[in-house]
Amino acid sequence: MVPVGDDSGVRPTEGRSGGSTERRDHDACTSVREDAQSLVWNYTITPILQKLESVSAGSEASVDRLCDLCDRLHSALEGADMLGRSCKRRSAILRTLFRLIDADSARLSLRIAELCLALAVSGNNLLNICKLVFQISRSESNDVLFQRNSIIESFLAVLTNEDASTSGEALLYCAGALKFLSGNSSMVKLLLDNGCIAVSQKLIRRLCTAEKDSFTMAGHILVQLTAALRNLADHPDARPVFISCGIFSDLCLVLRLHSQDQNICTNISRICSKLSSYSECRHALANTPDCFPLFLEVMSKHRQRQDLIVRFLFTLGNLTASVEASRQQLFECTGCAGVLLQLYDRYQRRGGAAARAAEDEDVLVKLLRVLANMCIHPAVGPALAASEACVELLLETLALRSVRESEELVVNAAATINNLSFYQAEGSALDRSRLAVAKLMMELLLSASMDAVLEATRVFGNLSQSKDVRSVIMQHKAHRFVVALLDSKSTEMCYSACGVLTNLSLDSAARVGLSREGAVAKLVDCLRDLGAGDWQLAGQVCQALCNMIGGGTEKLLDTKERDSLLRILGTFRDKEEVLCWVEHGDRRDHLACWELEFLPVAQRLMTFLQRDAVVETCI
Repeated sequence: MVPVGDDSGVRPTEGRSGGSTERRDHDACTSVREDAQSLVWNYTITPILQKLESVSAGSEASVDRLCDLCDRLHSALEGADMLGRSCKRRSAILRTLFRLIDADSARLSLRIAELCLALAVSGNNLLNICKLVFQISRSESNDVLFQRNSIIESFLAVLTNEDASTSGEALLYCAGALKFLSGNSSMVKLLLDNGCIAVSQKLIRRLCTAEKDSFTMAGHILVQLTAALRNLADHPDARPVFISCGIFSDLCLVLRLHSQDQNICTNISRICSKLSSYSECRHALANTPDCFPLFLEVMSKHRQRQDLIVRFLFTLGNLTASVEASRQQLFECTGCAGVLLQLYDRYQRRGGAAARAAEDEDVLVKLLRVLANMCIHPAVGPALAASEACVELLLETLALRSVRESEELVVNAAATINNLSFYQAEGSALDRSRLAVAKLMMELLLSASMDAVLEATRVFGNLSQSKDVRSVIMQHKAHRFVVALLDSKSTEMCYSACGVLTNLSLDSAARVGLSREGAVAKLVDCLRDLGAGDWQLAGQVCQALCNMIGGGTEKLLDTKERDSLLRILGTFRDKEEVLCWVEHGDRRDHLACWELEFLPVAQRLMTFLQRDAVVETCI
C-alpha cells in the first residue's frame, strides 16, 4: 500500500507525450505520401517515361504520340502533387525530357518546356528552357502553339520570381519571347489576360533597384521588356491597364536610369507616342512627375536619333494640344526653349539624301506643332514672340520651303506665327519682323492649299492691326483675295477673312477699295447663309460691316441692300427664333454665344443702318 501523500510515483511529463504523437503523425503522413508517390511512380509515371524513351520523333505521328505522352505525364504529376521540387525523382524525369529536346518539332519542344518549368528547373536547366521558348517564339508561325498551350503562365512566372543577379540570362530570353509574342495581335489578349503588364511592371521595378554589377544585364532585359510593352500599347484593352497600374512613373524611372541606352529610350518614346493619342492616357502621362524634363533631356542627349526625337515630339504635341497646364509646364522646364530651338536649327539645316530629308521634315512638323500649342498659353506666347531665334527659324522655314513640296511643314510654321502674332508686344522680335512675315503670307495666300490660305488669313487678321501691314495688303491688292474668301462657304475661312476686313476697313481709302470688290454685299450674304450656325462668325461679320458702314461718310449700301440687312438682323435678334434653330442639348451654349458675341455688335450695326435711313428720309 502506498502511503497517502507519497509522490514517489512516476508522473507523466506534460508536452512530451503530445510532441511524440505529432512527430509520429507527421512521419506517418510523410510515409503515406511517399508510398502514394511510389505507387504513382511505379505504375503510372515510369511506364510513361519508358514510352517517351522508346518512341522516336521521326514522323508527324510519332510527334503526336510524344506530345500526348507529355500531356499524360503532366497530368499524372499534377494529380499526385509531384510538380515543382516536391518530387524526389524529378531528375530522372528531366533527363528523359531533355533527351527529347533535340527532336525537330516546335510543338513537342513547347510541351517539354512547359513540363520543365512546371518542375521548377533552375540554373543552367532554366536558362536552356528559356532559350528554347525564345527560339520557338521567334517564328510567327509558332504563335498558334502558344495559344494552345498554357506555357505563357509558366514563363510569366519566371519573370515574376527570378532575379537578374542569379538568372539574368534566363530573364533576358523570357523577356525576348514576350517581345516576339506581343507582336502578334492575336496573342496580345492572351498575354493581357495573364497579367502581362503587371508582371512587366514588377520586373521593371526590381530591375531599377538591381545591384550595380547587374546594371548591364538589367539594361538588356529592359530593352526586350519595353519593346513588349510597346507592342501591347497598340491594343485597346491594354490602355486602361497602363493607366490603372501607374506604369508611366516606372517608365520615367527607367528613362532616368538608362538615358544613355538609345534602344530603351526609343521603345519608351514609342509607348508614350502611341498612348498619348488617347485622352485618358494623355492626362495620366501629363500628371506623371518629371516626364517633361525627362523627355527634353533624352531628346537633347540623343538629338541625332530621328526616330526617337519624332516620337517624343509627337507625344509633347498631343499633351500640349489638349492639356492646358501642359503648355506652361513644358515651357517652364529648365532649358525647354533652348532644346527645342536647337533641334529646330539642327533638323532644318541638315542636308542629305531624299529619304533622310523626309525624316528631318517629319521632325520639324512635329516640333512646330509643339511650339504652336505652347504659344496658346498667355505665359508662353509673349516669350516666344520675343525670341529672335524662334522668329528667325520660322521665317527661314517659310522662305526655304514651298507649299507644293512641304505643305504640312509650311502650314504648321504659319500656324505657329499666327499663335505668336496674337501677342504683339511692341518691339518684340515678331513685331520687328511683321512686314517680312506679311510678305511671306502673301505667297501663302495665293497658294493652292486651302489650309495654307487659312493660316495666312489668320496671320493677317492679327498683323493687320498695324497700319503699315494694312498698307502692304492694299498695295499688293491682297484685299481682293480676302474678299473672295467670303464665297468659300467655310465658317473658319469666312471668320478669318472677316477679321482682316474688320481691320482694313479702319482706313477710309481701304473702305473704298473693299467696296469696289463688293465686300459689303458678300458680307451680307455670309451673314445670311452662315450666321445662324455660328454666332462668333455672325458677330465678326457685323463688326466688319460696322467699320465699313459706320466708319465714314461713304454710302456703301443702297436702300434695298440696307432693308435686306435690317430684316436679317431683326430675325437674328429674335430670341425665340434663335432657340428654334438649335437642338435642345445645345441651347445653353448656343444662346450664351449669341448673347455675348452677336447681340451687342448687331445692335450697333442696326443703329448705323437706322441712322442712314433717317438721313435718307430727311433728304
